[in-house]
Amino acid sequence: MFKPYGIITPVLTALDDNENFNETEYKNFIDHLIKSGVHGIFSLGTNGEFYAFNSEEKLRIIKAGIEAVDGRVPFYAGTGCITTKETVELTREVSSLKGIDCLSVISPYFTAIKQDDLIRHYNAVAECTDLPILLYNIPARTGNNIDYKTVKTLAAHKNIIGIKDSSGNFDNTLKYIENTDPRLCVLAGSDSLILWTLKAGGSGAISGCSNVFPELMSSIYNYYVKGDFEKANEAQKKIRPFRNVMQMGNPNSVVKRAAQLKGFKVGPARAPSNIESKEIDNALLEVFKQYE
Repeated sequence: MFKPYGIITPVLTALDDNENFNETEYKNFIDHLIKSGVHGIFSLGTNGEFYAFNSEEKLRIIKAGIEAVDGRVPFYAGTGCITTKETVELTREVSSLKGIDCLSVISPYFTAIKQDDLIRHYNAVAECTDLPILLYNIPARTGNNIDYKTVKTLAAHKNIIGIKDSSGNFDNTLKYIENTDPRLCVLAGSDSLILWTLKAGGSGAISGCSNVFPELMSSIYNYYVKGDFEKANEAQKKIRPFRNVMQMGNPNSVVKRAAQLKGFKVGPARAPSNIESKEIDNALLEVFKQYE
């Protein structure tokens, strides 16, 4: 079964000035990321604004991602929606496409649900596809945390191959690593915890910051696997100033603005999440000097 590893970029979805999908620039940006050394590309993650697109747009974005990656690195596609019905329908459609290595499925969001509800939801998704599935835990955005006991139960599905933990709670990550199923891969979802997740037994990270600093973020993993923990730690610490700026607004919108300021034609975030702030722009330009 497929095993996710390394630094995977939840690629920004390029839009034009009218907020329509810009396929050409999307493919160009993916090509840049791969040539910069990332280990995987993930279409329609949080940084890809999955929540902002309808099903037709999502399919077009995923198809463009498949074409851009062209088998050079593993390709991940996000299919999680609010309801089980919608998630299953999108997952089935996406599963019919060739060129996808793994699906990422965020837990249902906005609605208050319990662990039993999560189990039923993921059971239905796992049973509707043969593709590997990576669970996606981001309680600050969804309002629910996927308990490690729930993950252990869901591991009965062989195509559920791991989980991305964006809780920011390292103890939560450790519970996934230590108390679920040894075959499951655990990925850091918080860029500040990449090296520590690797040291604890995780297999990599889905790194929003790698949209802006792909070489730096990839080096954390590359140094780690070479056994050069000192350089891995230096690279890990170096991302802190940028992450501090991310807290000045919607984090993934700040990441997109940063990519724009670095000259990439990814366009605005879809309203109302677009950032128009001289304060944030100035902070980004100032922090970029630390990475020269």
